[in-house]
Amino acid sequence: MRVHRSGTTLAGAALAALALLLPLAGHAGAVQDPGVRKVPARGTASMGMGVLAHDGQGSSPGGTSTQAVQTEGVDVSSHQGNVAWSTLWNSGVKWAYVKATEGTYYKNTYFNQQYTGSYNVGMIRGTYHFATPDTTTGAAQADYFVNNGGGWSKDGRTLPGVLDIEWNPYGATCYGKTQAGMVAWIRDFVNRYKARTGRDAVIYTATSWWTQCTGNSSAFAATNPLWIARYAASVGELPAGWQYYTMWQYTSSGPTVGDHNHFNGDLSRVQALANG
Repeated sequence: MRVHRSGTTLAGAALAALALLLPLAGHAGAVQDPGVRKVPARGTASMGMGVLAHDGQGSSPGGTSTQAVQTEGVDVSSHQGNVAWSTLWNSGVKWAYVKATEGTYYKNTYFNQQYTGSYNVGMIRGTYHFATPDTTTGAAQADYFVNNGGGWSKDGRTLPGVLDIEWNPYGATCYGKTQAGMVAWIRDFVNRYKARTGRDAVIYTATSWWTQCTGNSSAFAATNPLWIARYAASVGELPAGWQYYTMWQYTSSGPTVGDHNHFNGDLSRVQALANG
């Protein structure tokens, strides 16, 4: 009888252990489910990272009219590491934007190589800020940007800073803001940027995001140049108020660095934007 009770006890213990393991196995399977979106680490966002997922890619991205004169440019972030600027220059790239900051918590670790390197090969270059409207005010982020590489000088080689405002890679698409709240946040940023630098910031966005998150506001079209994101043969519909784009990010899979852009005009127009 004593042996029988011992066997029963061992069997019960084994079943109990199995019962504990089963929910853990199910939990592990849920975490590894490929359908669950992986949230990137803060600081790793880059210009246009949400375009393919939300807007897709059309055929022959980057098409231009036979009447259009456009100047090739690139945008880079820490994802590109040390950039082969001479290769890009020799391929016809004449201007560049470098990520400087994100929120009030991140500075591009490759900033010096990218910002100085593009200048040294002869490019006209500028910097951009990846906005996170859910973390701090627009004014606070404009200050952080200007204090960490986002300033401007009238040297003919420095483009005005860019507010990169697009899909939130870390959470809710519109960063938890109402459309009116988003417009107010953007206004807070661009007003402080102009107060600090004397220049109107360029706004980088996609029409679909702008429509969803600002209600297709036309509040900035008269003052802030537009950099539109669309990976297709044409830019398509622009956000309200803007009659034309200044820059167009047309692909994330171009040569050398991926993100390639057209400036809407010849090199003299790029220089004119740099000079204000």
